[in-house]
Amino acid sequence: MAVVGRREKAQSLCKSRVVVAITIGILLGCVFALCFPSGFLSISNPAPILNRRFAKSIAQVGSSLCESSERINLLKSEFVATSEKNAELKKLVRELTEKIRLAEQRKDQAEKQVLVLGDQKKAGPFGTVKGLLTNPSVLPDESVNPRLAKILEKVAVNRELIVALANSNVKEMLEVWFANINRVGISNYLVVALDDEIARFCELKNVPVYKRDPNKVIDSVARTGGNHAVSGLKFRVLREFLQLGYSVLLSDVDIVYLQNPFNYLYRDSDVESMTDGHNNMTAYGYNDVFDEPGMGWARYAHTMRIWVYNSGFFYIRPTIPSIELLDRVANRLSKERAWDQAVFNEELFFPSHPGYDGLHASRRTMDFYLFMNSKVLFKTVRKDAKLSKLKPVIVHVNYHPDKYPRMLAIMDFYVNGKQDALKPFPDGSEW
Repeated sequence: MAVVGRREKAQSLCKSRVVVAITIGILLGCVFALCFPSGFLSISNPAPILNRRFAKSIAQVGSSLCESSERINLLKSEFVATSEKNAELKKLVRELTEKIRLAEQRKDQAEKQVLVLGDQKKAGPFGTVKGLLTNPSVLPDESVNPRLAKILEKVAVNRELIVALANSNVKEMLEVWFANINRVGISNYLVVALDDEIARFCELKNVPVYKRDPNKVIDSVARTGGNHAVSGLKFRVLREFLQLGYSVLLSDVDIVYLQNPFNYLYRDSDVESMTDGHNNMTAYGYNDVFDEPGMGWARYAHTMRIWVYNSGFFYIRPTIPSIELLDRVANRLSKERAWDQAVFNEELFFPSHPGYDGLHASRRTMDFYLFMNSKVLFKTVRKDAKLSKLKPVIVHVNYHPDKYPRMLAIMDFYVNGKQDALKPFPDGSEW
């Protein structure tokens, strides 16, 4: 019995040891599984682990760089958008400032109209009485030319714009003309194309253009006419602009624009024109004494003289006297062999007399140093150190037939700063 008991005890102890060994083995296996999840072989070659960690780090850096690049691009686009908005706001401020100025100007004119056209009043004290220069604008009539009305609605600013008539004979000068207008930053201008070639040319250059409806009489002159013939057409063409209620700065194409002319207009008269005069007397008028010795005591006769307005550059408001002026000039040119500029001035200045009713239109002469003709420039300004430093608004090459090279020289002098650009040209023309 004792032997059997010892044997059972020994077997029981052996089983206990086996269970403990198995338990310890399981525990060690769990520990190794936690410490070395990739197994014992990966310990001897840690490179795959390091490579994976390095690749993971590179991927994180690359992702960060991509995010930074996208952020930079986003910031750039936001900066560009902000700059554009800032430019638009500046432009809007300028436009609003100009509108306020014009509104104040028109308010002042309207108040004067009320004073003159209202109830009859007694004259004020000595030196305080002033007449009215500014006639009221006509009521716009879009039925006159609906197609032109739509164009003007898009092009005009404050119901005013620059208008030039052109055919293919002046294509070279026209390109210089609108290039300088664009450079100065003028947007409210329009070319009235007198033939298909000029219409296509303007469209190609993104220049605002208006091609009139066919008219046998006008189109015949437009296609084949020279400068004077084409110049005579403008009085007929401009009438529709005025009827539609727009003020027009009529411009020949032999003009170099150096500043925006709308910033220098008074707008207080029916017609505001540049002059062919070359000094204060000839531009603004003077008392010219005519001497006739045979009259003895009455030998001296005083005459009032002024050099003519230039019909190639004038600002005309949409008033009844303005439209009457255009009608008078166009009517006379259709019946007479006359120069349009001469007729334009005769109708503006001749007074009423027996058999003739004068035109009651108000007029203003532009500053001849700002709105400069080519005689003033080549005969006086370029030779004077002080005057040559002044920057005119426009220069009109009206006194010289070699227009295109002089226009280029004027650009070189005033725009490109070439001080000797005007020197090769004579004061006058060489026929």
